[in-house]
Amino acid sequence: MNTKKIVIGGALAVLLGYAVSVYWSFEPDTFSPSKYAAQQATLNHQQQVIGYETTTTLIHINQLLLDKPGGFLTNDRLPPGVLMDNMPSWEAGVLTQVRDMVLILKDRISRSQNESHIDPDLKEAQPALNINSHSWNFPSAESQYQEAIDSLISYRDRLTAPKKPSQQATFYARDDGLVAWLEVVQNRLGSISQDLGSSVGEAHLNIDHDQLAESNGVMRELKVDNTQTPWLKIDNVFYESRGSTWALLLLMQSMRDDFKEVLEESKAMVVMDQIINELEATQETVWSPMILNGNGFGLIANHSLIMANYVSRAQAGTVDLINILEKR
Repeated sequence: MNTKKIVIGGALAVLLGYAVSVYWSFEPDTFSPSKYAAQQATLNHQQQVIGYETTTTLIHINQLLLDKPGGFLTNDRLPPGVLMDNMPSWEAGVLTQVRDMVLILKDRISRSQNESHIDPDLKEAQPALNINSHSWNFPSAESQYQEAIDSLISYRDRLTAPKKPSQQATFYARDDGLVAWLEVVQNRLGSISQDLGSSVGEAHLNIDHDQLAESNGVMRELKVDNTQTPWLKIDNVFYESRGSTWALLLLMQSMRDDFKEVLEESKAMVVMDQIINELEATQETVWSPMILNGNGFGLIANHSLIMANYVSRAQAGTVDLINILEKR
């Protein structure tokens, strides 16, 4: 009788853990950065100056990492969090974009020139965000991310209502700052697209080597790269790209508004909108209970390659936007 109770209790515990893990795996919805920034400005009795929307979006993205169902899961040491991998992969993608944005904000957008002083709040936020995401104590990743949020809130407050001119925070909506961020975005999107494409593992030439050089009239053997993502890692790569493009979509929308004047003067708003459209497509609902890895025109879809298609087009748009802005 006791054995039966133990078995039933164990089965119920497994079912409960599975149900919780499914609930914790739901990704946060996207939101409208402009509407959310307007709500926060009203709530905090602040003026929406240039840079307010981007900073508010950064703050909210970080808050969602901590406050979503299950909280921050990457550094969990207990089940069911320790047994989950899709949501931690999603969190890794989000963190990549947030870290890039804060670094560019600290080093470029908040400074009038390279010799000017670094904003003290951003100087605190940037290293706090770069703590090892697997750290779970002394200090925990969550505590450091909360410190980064507090620093970003302080920076935003100083943007809108400085107590003294010397304490005023700045956000320079210039084309060079936007280009600096877009160049980082372009590289990130290229890496994401390549990682997603590796789900197929089709052979291709490794152009990093001098493969066609001849030696004594004999052609060298071509070096072929046949790297393929391990089957058990395909869903991790997919969800990391989902998290990265989720955060990038929100940041791109907020930067479009804060850099509206620059984009309109360059007649680049259409290109920016096209990039945003491609990023929005990456967030369509995945109806399959698992990430599939079909081949060619078979019956089974390849979710990674579908995602890679949208990411590649967003990257191409980013390259076009950089070229337009650099020709000003």
